[in-house]
Amino acid sequence: MPGIFITGTNTDVGKTYIGVLLAKQLTALGITVIPRKPIESGCQRSNDELIPADATALQQAATYTGDLAEICPFRFEPPISPVRAAHLANRILTTEQLVSICLTGSEQGFLLVEGAGGFYSPLSEDGLNADLATALQLPVLLVANDSLGAINHVLLSVEAIKLRGLSLMGVVLNAIDDNTPADMDNAADLRQLLDCPVFSQNYNAVDTSALAEGLIEYVLAVSDMPQPVYAAKSNKK
Repeated sequence: MPGIFITGTNTDVGKTYIGVLLAKQLTALGITVIPRKPIESGCQRSNDELIPADATALQQAATYTGDLAEICPFRFEPPISPVRAAHLANRILTTEQLVSICLTGSEQGFLLVEGAGGFYSPLSEDGLNADLATALQLPVLLVANDSLGAINHVLLSVEAIKLRGLSLMGVVLNAIDDNTPADMDNAADLRQLLDCPVFSQNYNAVDTSALAEGLIEYVLAVSDMPQPVYAAKSNKK
């Protein structure tokens, strides 16, 4: 099954931002993208409906014609962990339920699944993001904030991903603010420590084409899908 599981070293590191880039680029290549974010907390209420911002962004990027409920059926208002938010709503969700949501209707396209929080963050009553990724057996893309301490966070997460027997497609260092020390180069350092592609994205970058094309090259490669016609600009080791 062609697809990818996007996870992070933590929450608010830019998983949705990267997922949107991928969804747009895949769609532009004529590939049907099936976005899934089965559970989302921190949703805004509008006319008695909870609107999942991340799932909505993925739906729009993929020009997905299905219902938003297919992408994200489990929505909670408090901006806390999904499991804690579910408890407060008297809901008990299992990994099996989340797997079913991700797989249903995914047969005819590229399955793009975004987790919630970090790889080891609780996601359901009986499992972590890691358990959902393991059940789906999709290649994993790890997103991290490009900040001081990122190397430790990335290496710990990479070790956890490999311990689960999952394929690590690559790492994206995403600068979520403009406070990056001038002499720091986490991408270069990580390329010396990892055997997977390491990509980087500057804060508030206007041109994201190089990142998107570089990611697509590897996404299609690990998914056994045809390569795009352009020459991808990737950060290879």
